Amino acid sequence: MKGEQALEIIQKIFSNVFSCDNPYSLGEILEKMAFDVKLPKKVFDSTTNEMTWADSIHFSSFITQSNMEKKDYDTGWMLPKVKVDSLDQVISIWQSINFTTTERVSNSSNVSLSDTIYGCCNVYHCTNCSSSKNIIYCDSCSEVEFLLASQRSTLSSFCIRVDDSINCSNSYNVIWSNKVSNSFFIQDCFDLYECIFCSHIANKKYCIANMQFEKEEYFQIKRAIINWILGS
Repeated sequence: MKGEQALEIIQKIFSNVFSCDNPYSLGEILEKMAFDVKLPKKVFDSTTNEMTWADSIHFSSFITQSNMEKKDYDTGWMLPKVKVDSLDQVISIWQSINFTTTERVSNSSNVSLSDTIYGCCNVYHCTNCSSSKNIIYCDSCSEVEFLLASQRSTLSSFCIRVDDSINCSNSYNVIWSNKVSNSFFIQDCFDLYECIFCSHIANKKYCIANMQFEKEEYFQIKRAIINWILGS
């Protein structure tokens, strides 16, 4: 996925979450909203020196999945047997073929700057995600769509910064919660609709900081909070 398409997806997410246009570049989104998300790091293919992306960088040699497959098709990875005189010799030979594969993608399409992606489409700079589509800057998410800067969440859509949560939609900054929609800054909650700055409550709507508001005054405050979030 190219950056332009990633921004189009982000625009759709912002429209659903904040009812406004996205004012940020991809770099600003990464800095402001995905600053704490574990994402693939830039490394270089040891066989071609081309830039690639790896889930872990604690290795010395890398090869992209496509280059690994190309060599396997062209010449194979088996080596001719040689006389072994020492353990150092064996280790040296092993090191000559022991590349860490990068940009590992299985049964997926339109994936870029990512590693360990399974059964996904339209993925930009994510890691360890599966059965998802239209995701950007995400780690360990599954069965989600239109998610941005989120971690370890599932069965959610049109959310930003949703961590360790399930069944969330149209929400921002939700942690360890279930069945949350149209809400901001929620932690350890269940079944909330249109709530902001709430923790440890369930089955509520139009609450702010665990206080019950009337619908009209709630939306007045919500607009001010959206402006505060976006710095306008």
